Amino acid sequence: MARYAISDIHGCAVTFSRLLEKIGFEQEDQLFLLGDYIDRGPNSKGVLDIILQFHAAGRTLHCLRGNHEAMLLNALAAPDNTLLSTLWLQNGGRITLESFGVSRLADIPDRYLEFLHGLSWYLETPGYILVHAGLDFFDPNPLENQVAMLWSRAWYADVNQEWLGERKIIHGHTPVIRSAIEKQLSDLESTSWLDIDAGCVYHDRPGFGQLCAFNLDTQQLTFIPFSG
Repeated sequence: MARYAISDIHGCAVTFSRLLEKIGFEQEDQLFLLGDYIDRGPNSKGVLDIILQFHAAGRTLHCLRGNHEAMLLNALAAPDNTLLSTLWLQNGGRITLESFGVSRLADIPDRYLEFLHGLSWYLETPGYILVHAGLDFFDPNPLENQVAMLWSRAWYADVNQEWLGERKIIHGHTPVIRSAIEKQLSDLESTSWLDIDAGCVYHDRPGFGQLCAFNLDTQQLTFIPFSG
């Protein structure tokens, strides 16, 4: 059994599928997905279909909520709030609706919305804390600040190593180039954090356009370039 973490797929369904093939994701393996499955990329529905198909087949998937799922759910919960709807639509929501072939958020089929409602805020697995964005170490319990888990950036200097102990934090949310991820991995034992968002959907920007998988057992990184 192997444990893999992937973050910020952002509608890149073909790339996601090819990355799973490249790492050789097997029936007994565990997959930890750190949020932002939707928006910006070409096929958000396709990404969710892959995930739901794995669930139906009895594969072991642990799925987190990202800030893009949160924006969608906030807009869904308050349909008359133009600000929330506009925020989501301007951050990739329109192309998500197109992938479902609908013009209204409420017309996305229930099974997809139920999946998004059920997403966790963070996960713990031996040796690691997995979260979409980061943790608020000014909070007495960093695992209770849900806003920080979805949105925080530039939190490394605040890490409480005494609270963290031997655990490492694996996260996404902030896209970084491949060489920066590799540098973070080389420093992981001393810093205790690793950002695995290689900016897959930003394939038009130099240094980005990669989807990354991190093997939690071997601490090996696997990258694949954007392919749709």
